[in-house]
Amino acid sequence: MTGADPLARWSSRRAGWRAHLAPGSTLRRLDWPLLGAALALSVLGAVLVYSATRGRTQLTGGNPYAFLQRHVVNTVIGIALAAVAFRMGPRRLRDLTPALYGVTLLMVLLVLTPVGATINGSRRWIIVGGMSIQPAEFVKVTIVLAMALLLATKVDTGDRQRPDARSVVEALAVAGVPALLVLLTPDLGQFMGIGVIVLGVLLASGASARWVVVLLAAGALGAVAVWQLHLLGQYQVNRFAAFADPALDPSGVGYNTSQARIAIGAGGLLGQGLFHGAQTTGQFVPEQQTDFVFSVAGEELGFVGAGALIVLLGIVLWRALRIARACPDLYGTVVAAGIVAWLGFQAFENIGMNLGIMPVTGLPLPFVSYGGSSMFAGWIAVGVLQGIRLRRPLSA
Repeated sequence: MTGADPLARWSSRRAGWRAHLAPGSTLRRLDWPLLGAALALSVLGAVLVYSATRGRTQLTGGNPYAFLQRHVVNTVIGIALAAVAFRMGPRRLRDLTPALYGVTLLMVLLVLTPVGATINGSRRWIIVGGMSIQPAEFVKVTIVLAMALLLATKVDTGDRQRPDARSVVEALAVAGVPALLVLLTPDLGQFMGIGVIVLGVLLASGASARWVVVLLAAGALGAVAVWQLHLLGQYQVNRFAAFADPALDPSGVGYNTSQARIAIGAGGLLGQGLFHGAQTTGQFVPEQQTDFVFSVAGEELGFVGAGALIVLLGIVLWRALRIARACPDLYGTVVAAGIVAWLGFQAFENIGMNLGIMPVTGLPLPFVSYGGSSMFAGWIAVGVLQGIRLRRPLSA
C-alpha cells in the first residue's frame, strides 16, 4: 500500500497537467506569442543594460552586476503583477478602476509636493521603500481603464450603439486631470504619450469623428499655449532646438543623440559583438541603460539584432491588436487598443530619438530600458491583455 502512494500521487499530478493543457484550458488559451515576445524583450533588455553599465563604476558602485540584478528583479516583479492583473480579469478590474485611478492621481500629486524626488535634474519620482517610483507610468494604465469604462458601459449594456457626447466628455475629463498634473511635473514625453493614448481610445470606441478633430485641434492650441506661456523648462526647449537643427550644439544639448547615432551607425549589419561596442565600452553615450538602450543594440548587435528587437515589439503590438479585434465587448476592445497606442507610440518615440528622427523626451523603450516603473506598467498591460483574451469565445 505504501509503495502505491507515490504512483497515485504521480498519476494525480499527470492528470492535473493534462487538464491544464487540454483544449479550452487556461494555459492553452493564453496568448503565448505575446507572452514570449515580452519575455524575450525583457531578457534582451537585461543583456543590453548589463553591457551599458558594467564598466560605469560611478553608477554601479563597483558592482558590475548591479543594474543587471535590479533589471532582473524588476522583470520578476513585473511578471508577478501581470499574473495578478490576469487573475483579476476585466470584470474585477472594471470594479476597481475608480480606486486605482484615485491612487495614481494621488501619486502624481505627491510628485508636485516636497515628497517628490528629483533625479537627473527632473522632478518626476517619489521614493517608496527605497525604490524610486515614476507615477506617470501607472497613470497610463489607469487612464486606459477609466476611459474604457466610461466609453463602453452604455454600449455594452445595449443602451447605445456608440459612446454619446456625455460619455466622451467624461472620459476626456478623466484623462485630462492626470495629464495636466504630469505636464506640471514637467514631463512632456509622458504628456505626449497620454495624448496618443486618448486618441487611440477614442478611435477604438467608435465615438464620433468630430471628437478626434476637436482633440487634435485642442492639442495644437495647447502646444502653442505651452510655448507662448514658457511652461517648458529650458532644457526641454534646448532639446527641441537640437532636434530641429542637429548641428546646433553637438557637444552640448545635442551630444546624446549625436553619440547614439554614431554608435548605431558603427554597428553595421551584424554589429561589433556583444560587450565589444566602442561607444558603449567607452561610455560615450549618456543614459545608455535607459533612454538610449537601443543604441547598445544597434552598435553591438547591428542592424540584424536591432531589427530583431523591433520585430519582437511588433509581435507584442500585433497580438494586442488581435486581442482587441476578437474581444466580444467594447470595453475589452478599447482597453486593448489603448495599450497598443501606448506601447506603440512609446517604442516609436524611444527608437526615433536614438535615430535622431524624434526629439529627446525621456520615454523608455518598453520591456527593454532599465527602470522599475516602466517595467511594472508594461507587464501589467500584458496581464490585462491576457485577461481580455481569456474572456473571448473559444472559437475565436
